[in-house]
Amino acid sequence: MLTLDQVKSKSATRLKGLHPAVLAAATALIERSYTRGVPILITQGLRTIAEQEGLYAQGRTKPGKIVTNARGGYSYHNFGLSIDFALLLPNGSSVSWDTTRDGDSDKTTDWMEVVQEAKALGFEWGGDWTTFKDYPHFQMSFGLNTAQLRAGVKPTETQIAVVLAKIDRYLKEAEKVNKDVKVDVYVNGVKVGDGVLDAGVTYTPTRAVAEALGATVAWDKDKLRVDINKGAK
Repeated sequence: MLTLDQVKSKSATRLKGLHPAVLAAATALIERSYTRGVPILITQGLRTIAEQEGLYAQGRTKPGKIVTNARGGYSYHNFGLSIDFALLLPNGSSVSWDTTRDGDSDKTTDWMEVVQEAKALGFEWGGDWTTFKDYPHFQMSFGLNTAQLRAGVKPTETQIAVVLAKIDRYLKEAEKVNKDVKVDVYVNGVKVGDGVLDAGVTYTPTRAVAEALGATVAWDKDKLRVDINKGAK
């Protein structure tokens, strides 16, 4: 399983150029999704006007299917106010846009778990749009339309402060809920002990798990080292 730092590093290049408040929310979204057992990859952040025009041409004057109705300067991506995401699969290199996938088997689709977190952090979701649904898309408009953004209007300090405060408040509340959650640990269908879920990391009773698998455990207190040996006596 990838660590949180590994997951975050995979999105690092796509986070460059985002508005600071959007960057904070996107980073929190990666962390919160990971905590829920759903690693994600940010596939798009800031997009240039030229890149937007190229996407708009797809399915119109260029081969491919239509993927956007926004011309250059008419997308929040062009102003660093939106992101797109995909589900990061267990192999750590492939992604999925399967909105029905439930990789963590918690009876809520992975996609909607990410959407829930994004909305709680203040993002608007493209899946809620009525005319052209964009399921991987999240944005923060700060109450501004793209015409205002093209004219040079920017989010006010107050608007930014409100967004950052909402992110901070939600993360603190989520941390209280998720801290030290007890989990049952099973080996081959038999419960061997209790574990703890803390900040997205599950801690299991090493000796109980090892012995259930026919291994022995040795603890070296001087080296702070645990040795697990299969078949050793």
